Amino acid sequence: MSKRRVVVTGMGCVTPYGIGVEKFWNNLKNGKSGITLHRLDKEKHIVKVAGQVPDDIDIASYIDLKEAKRLDKSIIYALISAAEALKDSGLELEKEDLTRIGTIVSTAAGGLVVVTTGYIDMLNRGFHKCSPFTVPMMIANMASGKISIRYGFRGPSKAVLSACATGAHSVGDSYRTIQYGDADIMFAGGAESSVCDFGIGAFTSARTLSRSDRAPEEVSRPYDKDRDGFVLSEGGAVLVLEEREHALARGARIYAELTGYGQSSDAYDMVAPDPEGRGAELAIKNCLKEGNKTPQDIDYINMHGTSTHLGDLAESKTVERIFGNKTANSNLLVSSTKSMVGHMLGAAGSSEAIVAVKTIVEGVVPPTINLVNRDPEVADLDYVPNKAREKNVKVALSNSFGFGGHNAVLMFEKV
Repeated sequence: MSKRRVVVTGMGCVTPYGIGVEKFWNNLKNGKSGITLHRLDKEKHIVKVAGQVPDDIDIASYIDLKEAKRLDKSIIYALISAAEALKDSGLELEKEDLTRIGTIVSTAAGGLVVVTTGYIDMLNRGFHKCSPFTVPMMIANMASGKISIRYGFRGPSKAVLSACATGAHSVGDSYRTIQYGDADIMFAGGAESSVCDFGIGAFTSARTLSRSDRAPEEVSRPYDKDRDGFVLSEGGAVLVLEEREHALARGARIYAELTGYGQSSDAYDMVAPDPEGRGAELAIKNCLKEGNKTPQDIDYINMHGTSTHLGDLAESKTVERIFGNKTANSNLLVSSTKSMVGHMLGAAGSSEAIVAVKTIVEGVVPPTINLVNRDPEVADLDYVPNKAREKNVKVALSNSFGFGGHNAVLMFEKV
């Protein structure tokens, strides 16, 4: 049986800029940072900054506020992103077979706020006194569950957890689900809300977050010699993936085709990447092979680019080894949009997939901001420093690499 073709017909997101893909995209291409001082008690934290969804987003337009009180913020961000993606797709659900629509919308950490506040309640009031909604609020599959319940989707529904690669794996596994005929339409992506005392504190103890005292918008600086860690962020991003013939039959607007998905494991360390990038290399090559592309065919890569010393070094050297440096391959542009929004964990891969699609649609590559003095250890690539660049992007990759050595790479192609 030949594999079915899969296209992107809808996109939605919630980010530190607020609700909506256009708001997200316009800020990125203009090099505007969404990172600010966090809302937590700064006297208690070494780390002072984060990428936070604004407090004033209009939740009530998407979710009944009584219901929202019974949901973790990550689920709220997933529901809003899915609603935006559905609207963008133009799908008329009353005309669709809902048994052929599924959801894979995942989270890397789940309801951290719910878990920590629930445990404090138990300690203070007794171990049977936390909210009765604690379990459904905290479990990582509930974003997919709530989306399917809201719209009556009865196709495949699950969560994929792979740390920082979660969003990309969710999109990739949704792609496979359609390819092999288990669904015609999938809502795919990730959501996260880990900017809390526990989240900031735990990542600080792991020595992964930047402790810089620079202005907040200057803290995340992938590939720069003065980088000292990533910025924790939050949000959600969902793509509507659709079997190509189904999309054409209903006259859908098609943004791009998803033509490749590569996966691998470093099998190296719980936190540190393989310094030789062997796992990342395997995932990239698997993606190129499925998409029937050579390294010279790739116009843009949205890099994982977290702003950590080891991560930036391993990824850039791997890309250089496969694609060549900017002298050998002047066609290739790469950038890290985490320089502007920080690391959205489970939502990173799917939000960056949206970025890859938008580069194809708009013909603009967003910059890597705060790249003032390139670290001489990282590869000599064209990182599109500090200012967006116009480019006819026909094929784009999106790299995502997670703690535990989980690697996922997606390929999008112009239609």
